[in-house]
Amino acid sequence: MIAKIGRSSNLFGTLSYNNSKMEKDKGEILLTNKMIETADGKYSVAQLSRSFEPYLLANRNTEKHTLHISLNPDPKDNVSNEKYRLMALQYMQDMGYGEQPFVVFKHTDIDRSHIHIVSVCVDEDGKKISDKFEKVRSMKVSRKLEEQFGLISAIEKENKLKSEIFKAVDYKRGDVKSQIASVVRNITSQYQFQSLSEYNALLSLYNIAAEKVEGEMNGYLQRGLMYFPTDRNGKKTGNPFKASLFGKKAGLDSLEKHFESFKAKMKSLSERDKLKEKILLALQSSNDEKSFTKKLQKEGIDIMIRKNDVGRIYGITFIDHRSKTVWNGSRLGKECSANAFNELWNNNLKPDEKGTEQTNKKSCSSNDTNFPEPILDRFFDMMDTESAKDLLEAVGGLLPSAQEEDYEEIDFEKRMRRKKKRLRKK
Repeated sequence: MIAKIGRSSNLFGTLSYNNSKMEKDKGEILLTNKMIETADGKYSVAQLSRSFEPYLLANRNTEKHTLHISLNPDPKDNVSNEKYRLMALQYMQDMGYGEQPFVVFKHTDIDRSHIHIVSVCVDEDGKKISDKFEKVRSMKVSRKLEEQFGLISAIEKENKLKSEIFKAVDYKRGDVKSQIASVVRNITSQYQFQSLSEYNALLSLYNIAAEKVEGEMNGYLQRGLMYFPTDRNGKKTGNPFKASLFGKKAGLDSLEKHFESFKAKMKSLSERDKLKEKILLALQSSNDEKSFTKKLQKEGIDIMIRKNDVGRIYGITFIDHRSKTVWNGSRLGKECSANAFNELWNNNLKPDEKGTEQTNKKSCSSNDTNFPEPILDRFFDMMDTESAKDLLEAVGGLLPSAQEEDYEEIDFEKRMRRKKKRLRKK
């Protein structure tokens, strides 16, 4: 089971979000604790809010007074409503909120059921309840509840998933989203790279391609990434998936920060000179591209070569699995650039200058990772059409590799943060 604890200063909005699930018949109230009861057992947002008013009026100086907790068992766990009630009571008691008013909602809007608990983190005197070591305590309580209620261990499942990380995507196996997720959600913490093309070179080893998406939708500039499954030849084999399905680390903003954080660092890495030395040594003892590639692979180095229609090499990237770094050839020096290898292997082959740029973008070798942007503006131009909505529905499902995320909830939290920033500016 995974427990998530969120805080905000918007109690009414948090209750409204959970109430909206009930209005869609995708949620229900399982339990209330120290809440003002109603005659028919039904509650409106306003009625629920009244139970928290004395605590908020007494609040001294706690800005984020509202607690929004979700308890998420594994999708394979069959948890009854009674079990959910007992789990919620036990969790709140062990976390120090057992004497607080709180309401427990059950959500059924995604493939797995889960519960949300709304409360406040200030007591009757307006004093904040300690959140010291909260994450550590929450993990301990979650492990305790797993054992007590016979739930699948999130730790054991995480370890199992880690053992499957970095396996190449095979679209024939099905569940392509989970396969892509196991790579893109973890690869940035394992490898260092400085550009989208280097990132794509790395992804191509696992039959994945990433494309930047930029355009305008409803008057707002939209930018992000789409991920595609590919076959061994780099050909796309299925529908794209939005980066948001795989968490923040897979998004463009996070990746651009990753690029910047390593640019200065990678220039001074000793691994850079060691890699260059290995490349030049392999080059001296190789007769052609094939023998050169094999020699590097024995050293734990993969090479991604990009060619246009007439065979000219216009891009080359080296992936050093031992130092966990990715390098476009030109970053290592002229001797390792695409031009140097093209002159060596293709006898200085030069295509007609007319259309060279177009061919470079149009066609690549089977290992090409410098992906063009054919869907960028076109994708957002069609956003108001029914087909675009269908596509967004298709790629907008919920996914972490361990459990599905409630991205409607995440979107709600983002809106709350934006609203708070606007109020501050005023």
